[in-house]
Amino acid sequence: MKRPKARARDGDTEQRILDAAHAVFVARGTAGARMQDIAAEARVNQALLHYYFRSKDRLAEAVFHRAAGQLFPQVIEVLASDLSIETKVERTVTLELDRLLRTPYLPGYILSELHHHPQRVVQLLGTVTGMPPEVLRRRVLAKLHAQLGAAARAGTMRPIAAEQFLVNLLSLCIFPFAARPMLMALLGLNEAGFARFIGKRRTHLAAFVLGALRS
Repeated sequence: MKRPKARARDGDTEQRILDAAHAVFVARGTAGARMQDIAAEARVNQALLHYYFRSKDRLAEAVFHRAAGQLFPQVIEVLASDLSIETKVERTVTLELDRLLRTPYLPGYILSELHHHPQRVVQLLGTVTGMPPEVLRRRVLAKLHAQLGAAARAGTMRPIAAEQFLVNLLSLCIFPFAARPMLMALLGLNEAGFARFIGKRRTHLAAFVLGALRS
């Protein structure tokens, strides 16, 4: 397909296309998204999508890169910090539930993309942290291992591996959004009801996690 002649690249148009693609890809997944739907969402003709991003695959990569950066950055910073375990749990719950309530389709989209494109795991972690997985693993898990070990030796918390703690905490935050359609049907919730459900979870989840950790 020929590019429009003598067209200067417009940052506003490019951003509008990326915003539209983000909305369509996250809601429908890469396989279900159509370029014509993205063009309609961005209010541009389809030729402009190809001019700015060349192909659906390249646009999908740009959207994934952006979406990945929305999921974990602040949480990773909290978990790798010197904050207490109690504060880390409370802040992680607040950050994750607040973010995901604004973008409820995001976990399902990220999980689907990683299932169909497992090579994007490195891209996801790199986008989130700016460091390779092995460096991230050492930074986060080493800090958690030291803190949890110290709490167990002091008798204030039950012994738990840093890996198990991390997966338990993030799973409890993310699962309601990853399984959102199923939970809404199972619990008889509409959109407003789901938001109220997450609001209550935001209040009680940190206490639940910390209660399970304490001796």
